[in-house]
Amino acid sequence: MSLAANIHGSLRAERRWALIIAYVSLCAAVVIFLLPPVYMLITSLKTNAEMSNLQGNPWLVRSPTLEHYGTILGNPLFLTFFWNSIKVTVLTVIVTMVISVLAAFALARMRFWGSQALATGVFLTYLVPDTLLFIPLYQIVGGLGLLNSTWGLVLVYPTLTVPFCTWIMIGYFASIPKELDEAALIDGATWSQMLLKIFIPVALPGIIAATIFAFTVSWAAFVYPTAFITTPDQMPLTIGVVSTLVRGDTFAWGQIMAGALLAALPPVVVYAFLMDYYIAGLTAGATKG
Repeated sequence: MSLAANIHGSLRAERRWALIIAYVSLCAAVVIFLLPPVYMLITSLKTNAEMSNLQGNPWLVRSPTLEHYGTILGNPLFLTFFWNSIKVTVLTVIVTMVISVLAAFALARMRFWGSQALATGVFLTYLVPDTLLFIPLYQIVGGLGLLNSTWGLVLVYPTLTVPFCTWIMIGYFASIPKELDEAALIDGATWSQMLLKIFIPVALPGIIAATIFAFTVSWAAFVYPTAFITTPDQMPLTIGVVSTLVRGDTFAWGQIMAGALLAALPPVVVYAFLMDYYIAGLTAGATKG
């Protein structure tokens, strides 16, 4: 009994220390990741005079103001940036999901020679950084006459979103029991009917996860619009705020921080409501297929 009690006590102590380490690590991660947005919020609430005062505590707001938010929201150019981001993001998500669902279904369920190697290759293309791709893509987009156009961004953004979204969907489609395929084929269903009536409804969490990923990447992209867009009327929000509020060595910090927080609001709202689906989709994509 004493040996069993010692083992039980040792296990309890190890579990307790594991929980302590886990919570300490979690708290440290929360602090590290929340410090930048908190500082941005504090800065956006300060007046220009208070930001110029270098003697005060940068983490305190003595005279809170919403002036910077009002200036940003009252600027028609900011609304143009916002509309461009919405247009490019929605179109990119639609194109991405159509391609990803069809490709993932073919690679996961319509087994053919080389399908596994092709599925791995699709994911490996996602690992190629966009900083290496924007130069050849610049030549392609320029050859099509789509430079300085939001349509050029709709063309190139899927190179960032399709590979990973396809990988997520391959994992979800591969996790669906094969008996569904066989039963549908016996009943005379075609592959397109199987996809529309069986696999898409069953794999809806994975589709939502892939949609969230495509939305986030499209909304937050910075390298491609910086390289391809030059005029304000075509700029998305990510580069529009920076390009209009930075003049040489003069930075409108209050408006920059307010604009950055407003630009980050849509992804935050999406994640807040659909986080469970996103985690489920990533988990399935990482363990299946």
